[in-house]
Amino acid sequence: MVNQLRVWVLALLVAIGLSGCGYNEIQRLDEQVKAAWSQTLNQYERRADLVPKLVSSVDAFMVNERTVLREVTEARAQVGRIQIDVNDLDNPELMARFEQAQSQLSSALSRLLAVSENYPQLKSDALFLDLMTQLEGTENRIATERGRYVQAVQQYNLVVRQFPTLITAKIFGYKVKENYGVARQDELMRDPEVKFSVPAQPAGQ
Repeated sequence: MVNQLRVWVLALLVAIGLSGCGYNEIQRLDEQVKAAWSQTLNQYERRADLVPKLVSSVDAFMVNERTVLREVTEARAQVGRIQIDVNDLDNPELMARFEQAQSQLSSALSRLLAVSENYPQLKSDALFLDLMTQLEGTENRIATERGRYVQAVQQYNLVVRQFPTLITAKIFGYKVKENYGVARQDELMRDPEVKFSVPAQPAGQ
């Protein structure tokens, strides 16, 4: 009975000690980073799912733009080949490949949208308009979630770098995280340019 009591007291003291040295806070912030990145990945996945539908909707209209359509299709395929989750944040090589693939897809989509301006009939197509609305909403959500992820990493890194929590971080193996996209934070927080002009309707219609 006495030994069991000692074990409980020791466990209580350890729990209090860990809480006081910032262990629980580091864990909370680490989970916050993972949650923010998970939400970001969800939005990237949503965008990737929209791309084949978008290409299919413009295919019949943009018969002279095969190069642009091929670039979008290939960029989407490259994104699909990179399997990534929240546990890969500490894999700089994989994260760099992911960032590059997403950037290439963004560039290809921008070129597709620019070319679509030359096709008035396409811009009046109901399916295309619906897909563009979904894409614009998704791009906005990507920017929002990326911004939250950047902030979550900044908060986590601040805690694991400051005294005395840096000692706890070292003991338990918590390292400073690479803040992917921080160099583009201002850009990510702006509304994306996924807007296009709709031809004016003739008077009386």
